[in-house]
Amino acid sequence: MQLQREKVEAALQSVFPMDWAIPGTLSEAMNYSLLAGGKRLRPILVLAAAEAVAGQETAADRAMLFACAVEMIHTYSLIHDDLPAMDNDDFRRGRQTNHKVFGEAMAILAGDGLLTHAFHVAAQAASRGVPAERVLAVVGELSRYAGPTGMVGGQVDDMLGEQGLTSLEQLENIHLHKTSDLIAFSLRAGGHAAEADDKQLHAYGLFGRNVGLAFQIQDDILDLTGNEAKLGKPVKSDERQEKVTYPYLLGLDESRKRVAELTREANETLLQAGLAKPEPLIGIAEYLLNRDH
Repeated sequence: MQLQREKVEAALQSVFPMDWAIPGTLSEAMNYSLLAGGKRLRPILVLAAAEAVAGQETAADRAMLFACAVEMIHTYSLIHDDLPAMDNDDFRRGRQTNHKVFGEAMAILAGDGLLTHAFHVAAQAASRGVPAERVLAVVGELSRYAGPTGMVGGQVDDMLGEQGLTSLEQLENIHLHKTSDLIAFSLRAGGHAAEADDKQLHAYGLFGRNVGLAFQIQDDILDLTGNEAKLGKPVKSDERQEKVTYPYLLGLDESRKRVAELTREANETLLQAGLAKPEPLIGIAEYLLNRDH
């Protein structure tokens, strides 16, 4: 994961062409958040998914632009999430949130810029040898998984959820769209880059659903039990904002059991998909199960 993270970091440095005339402050604001580090989970999943289908590391090279695109979408969502009108957070990835540095208006525009440019970056994957019909499929899936029926819709339901009113079923639906959809997309994008068959793409969707849900439940757990220095943001923010979480509804022990169960189911799905090299993806799922940040 560290090796792939370094490759992603290097690729993100050049997603904006040098000869483009982008206003200086906007460029600074976009890169402030895009290049702030983090786990880079979603782009790493894109690369690992491509490698799992083809069985060789070179497959990840064809998928790199999809990896950059999904990280840009994820970063835009974090910038907007942190705004006063949303979660009103002061810190992200160990430093001040975008709007605290550049102001609310520029933070909104930085998010808009990253969101829009992500589709341009994804479309350029044809220049890396990805068949045009696969590029078209990825662009269509990105708009669906990240849009109003996917991540944005999940964010809306999360914003409207209230303790004492939101049920466990509703909470799972929030997490599936808010988090799982973009993770499922990441896997399917990597699969498309390596020309995965329908069975493998379907398995990636199921794997992403379960891993994404487990990831979000683990986030809920870490918000209560994690170390602020490792997390890079204040703990117990969900509690202060009276957000509905798995620990709130189920308790910590049952939430941990649910994470383990989802991870097991995800790995079983992969092992039945006929992949050439599923081990890196299984390893990532196990890492996420045991992470502390």
